[in-house]
Amino acid sequence: MFSWLGTDDRRKKDPEVFQTVSDGLKKLYKTKLLPLEEHYKFHEFHSPALEDADFDNKPMVLLVGQYSTGKTSFIRYLLEQDFPGMRIGPEPTTDSFIAVMHGDTEGVIPGNALVVDPKKPFRKLNSFGNAFLNRFVCAQLPNPVLESISVIDTPGILSGEKQRISRGYDFAAVLEWFAERVDRIILLFDAHKLDISDEFSEVIKALKNHEDKIRVVLNKADQIETQQLMRVYGALMWSLGKIVNTPEVIRVYIGSFWSHPLLIPDNRKLFEAEEQDLFKDIQSLPRNAALRKLNDLIKRARLAKVHAYIISSLKKEMPSVFGKEGKKKELINSLGEIYSRIEREHQISPGDFPNLKKMQTVWRRREHVFLWSLVAGVFQPEMWVMLVCYD
Repeated sequence: MFSWLGTDDRRKKDPEVFQTVSDGLKKLYKTKLLPLEEHYKFHEFHSPALEDADFDNKPMVLLVGQYSTGKTSFIRYLLEQDFPGMRIGPEPTTDSFIAVMHGDTEGVIPGNALVVDPKKPFRKLNSFGNAFLNRFVCAQLPNPVLESISVIDTPGILSGEKQRISRGYDFAAVLEWFAERVDRIILLFDAHKLDISDEFSEVIKALKNHEDKIRVVLNKADQIETQQLMRVYGALMWSLGKIVNTPEVIRVYIGSFWSHPLLIPDNRKLFEAEEQDLFKDIQSLPRNAALRKLNDLIKRARLAKVHAYIISSLKKEMPSVFGKEGKKKELINSLGEIYSRIEREHQISPGDFPNLKKMQTVWRRREHVFLWSLVAGVFQPEMWVMLVCYD
């Protein structure tokens, strides 16, 4: 009975066994997805290729917020000790990205040395240049919390032209790079400075497609009365609703995350319960790290497939000899129509497509012979077989 079950030779093969989930994901990426990315120049338009350290590293928590919202104090409270390079004050004190990681001895590794270490997952940050690397360090110290997770402290969001000019590097692009690789993103707000600047709004929008990783902390809530706290909480939810386009309500934790006594202790039980919930969420990251890496790899594969369809569609539209220059501009301007056609022909969800305006900007900025020769060139038939495998 059911003898047909044994007729498939593929069922007779012994399954490939891996010691860890990370090993299996590395093998899958290198043999299946990476060749597709390299052929269609995925790394020129989206994120760089993944390395072994991206699969092997500990879960990371990214802290983002305007200056003086308590990001560095939050890390100190979480670790229950100071870490090298920390500075705390009411003015913008943290002007660097600080990766707080476990180490046998305390010390600080500068950015230029950090991006050449194959054991650290930061090698691809080299593309942001010296202006960024001079503002990027790794603080190492022996700490039981850091044995399970790593924490990324970020500079406070500036206002006005300072955010765009004074940095010397693309701040939003760096945050987006980290957002793709971290396990949790914590947005910190000060209960006294609830206004969300345009710059902070742009940063939050750069975290699009990572809403499942985002948690919000309303910090320094012990400094206002209960009635005022309710109004502040409502105003924060209203502001976030305009920026973060998700049907679900973002989880907001209320408290005062530092070691000082509460100024107004009326809501002590609430703050303690919220703190426990947040720390339980952070404690769950190591247990769920493998699932997160699998989920991120699937998202990357879906984006790579869509990217390949876009490139192939552009290739079909390009003339082989004359009129290429004019056709380039026409294709860039009509990229939205190409999205719609690919969506209909291949039954792809609109959410799988990259941001339209961003892609048009990238095409215009990188309109050089190398990339456009890809569009006008000849494609290998076996690459289409790979596309079918991802359907």
